[in-house]
Amino acid sequence: MRGVVTATPYRLAGRESPNSKRVGYPICDSKQCSQGGPLTKFHARITALALTVAAFGVTATACSSTEATSDGAGSATRSIETVRGTVDVPETPLRVVTLEPVELDTSVALGVVPVGTAVLSEVSGVPSYLGAEAADIATVGTVAEPTIEDIAALQPDLILGTETRHAEYYDQLSALAPTVFIASQSDPWRDSVRFVGRILGKEAKAEELLTAYDNRCGEIAEKFGTEGKTAQLIRPRNGELTLYGPSSFAGSTLECAGFTTPPRPEWADEISVDLSPELAAQASADLIVVTATDPSDPAAIPASITANAAALPNPHAVDQSYWITGVGPKGGQAVLDDIDRILSD
Repeated sequence: MRGVVTATPYRLAGRESPNSKRVGYPICDSKQCSQGGPLTKFHARITALALTVAAFGVTATACSSTEATSDGAGSATRSIETVRGTVDVPETPLRVVTLEPVELDTSVALGVVPVGTAVLSEVSGVPSYLGAEAADIATVGTVAEPTIEDIAALQPDLILGTETRHAEYYDQLSALAPTVFIASQSDPWRDSVRFVGRILGKEAKAEELLTAYDNRCGEIAEKFGTEGKTAQLIRPRNGELTLYGPSSFAGSTLECAGFTTPPRPEWADEISVDLSPELAAQASADLIVVTATDPSDPAAIPASITANAAALPNPHAVDQSYWITGVGPKGGQAVLDDIDRILSD
């Protein structure tokens, strides 16, 4: 069987644009997410590579060169040079399985619809915001606990996952198909989009999608004059209010559209922070956005928010499936659709 090396996403040492700062996309909060380095091709090299990563940091830049090759069986592959070594992936993958939301969203956006995906909830299944083309994707367990038997039944030719979530499954997955992990679900989402594009041989298309996202942000900012205004994303859960900062996926999209997140000292290190209901007024902003599983539910916005109308004026309920977990080009456009709609009302 062809050897496979995990890899970290392509990452720049500096910012590419005002919108390319480090942006995480937690399904868990950053304080709940652990970091981990990808596995290597040869087990004997694990210790040496781990020391190298510790010395240079997990944000080391991966090489971006690719080379088309053919294995002994004659099937075309692309060799991608990274800081982890050489990753051999199919030149044109046809049966991709994704285990992370950003990999699912990006693959669909790039026109490479996976045959299977892990989902956040087997009850809700594949997110509807991805459109009709994603409706028939088979589910293979949850993001936290993918089901190896279900993945094997799909006969994948490429598997994409995440080191911090799926390291324990790597040996089983790589026995089924070439397996590539991003380092962490908290990595900058734009870098992960580029990485998936590179793995799928769709680098130019991935850049086009990110450019379209940036352009849409600029159009909204100009249309509604958002510069100088503040916006706060709030997620009610477990009796508390979770505030999302500028390095979260949707928080970064609000900032991309011209808003500023109200400053908090926690934003230096955290993607989100929890407030007790009695402190709801601390979330004060010009625009208040509240996530819900059903935005049409009159009870979607909790009383702790509506009771603080002076500090939290006119809160808007939005769909949690893409504001919190819809990480990627399609999720980004869905969030921008909501922002445009809200500001047009």
